[in-house]
Amino acid sequence: MMGMPITIEIVGAPEGSADPAFDFFAWVDATFSPYRADSEVSQINDGRLTEATASEPMRRILALAEQTREETGGYFDVHHLGRLDPSGLVKGWAILNAANLLRASGHANVCVEAGGDLQVYGRGPEGGPWQIGIRHPGQPREIVRVLALTDCGIATSGTAFRGAHVYNPLCGDTPGDEIISLTVVGPDVYEADRFATAAFAMGPRGAAFVASLPGFEAYQIDRAGVVTYTPGLERAFVSC
Repeated sequence: MMGMPITIEIVGAPEGSADPAFDFFAWVDATFSPYRADSEVSQINDGRLTEATASEPMRRILALAEQTREETGGYFDVHHLGRLDPSGLVKGWAILNAANLLRASGHANVCVEAGGDLQVYGRGPEGGPWQIGIRHPGQPREIVRVLALTDCGIATSGTAFRGAHVYNPLCGDTPGDEIISLTVVGPDVYEADRFATAAFAMGPRGAAFVASLPGFEAYQIDRAGVVTYTPGLERAFVSC
């Protein structure tokens, strides 16, 4: 769904409890996917619809995208080569809203993950914080670090699994290859995802940008395998 695997875990919930969240993801895909000819995004790109006359949810996403563009100094932009693609914002927004939908249904311990980005609430199946692994960007089966997290979001931007899909809006090109993975932990996955995308577009100074944001932490891996992380993240490290 949405071109990526989606996993939902609700601790202690009966079968079928996640169905409303999956239904929400289906609506998000049908509305915002740039790869579906019938989506609103495709209708805007084809000229069948304008951004001004789009639905209220689409206009809300466009407003959030403009806010993010301003907050990142232009390093985040959903418009590229004359086309609209809000995927860099929609994924985190969708994960957060799906998780909140489950919480509103009475589920306190929830993990919603889509394409490696996730939102966690409450406690994991073992009774403690959710344990989240950061994958090695060159070896998908290897976990380089495990974090113990609760009530927050985590998102990773990089080239290892999807290739060069992030571009620098300020120069119209993909970032250099110095950084291959940048993971951001934030108050929720929407915030983590949008800033991870912008920070990755900044190249080597992306981690410093994240460090300047109150309540955010970063874990960065460069092409030589050198790891850089913000000091506050160490509190979440799980000893192996």
